[in-house]
Amino acid sequence: MKQYFLLLLPLIVALSSCTKKDPAAVTAAQQAATDNSLIQAYIKTNNITATEDPSGLYYSVITPGTGAYPTASSTVTVNYTGKLLNGSVFAPTSTLTASLSGLILGWQIGIPHINDGGTILLLIPSALGYGTSSPGAGVPANSVLVFTISLTSFAN
Repeated sequence: MKQYFLLLLPLIVALSSCTKKDPAAVTAAQQAATDNSLIQAYIKTNNITATEDPSGLYYSVITPGTGAYPTASSTVTVNYTGKLLNGSVFAPTSTLTASLSGLILGWQIGIPHINDGGTILLLIPSALGYGTSSPGAGVPANSVLVFTISLTSFAN
């Protein structure tokens, strides 16, 4: 009996080390570094000219728009598409009207870079998106998000 236990012990240890790691076990700094590397690779692969915000958000203004800029207290109306870095679309083109302050941090930081009628590409690190949570089946925890957003109107 003891021999069977000694034979099974390495197998048990090997199998237990193959368990899926908890995404929350990664530190915020480690996740930020991983996200930044992934975003930079995406930018290079897709030949995107992007600006890095101090928050870690990357953005590319496609069309600046005209007029004033929205603020955190603005109610914005946007058309947007959301996808992951691998190209899978989790939010097909949709229209949304909401208070900018109630949206994910990446949008709060990025949308004020365009005027009314403008379009922007946002590359959002996970901490400025959904973080260690998954908002649904199409978006795993710690996902970098790619949004193309057109600001159709806003009110302060």
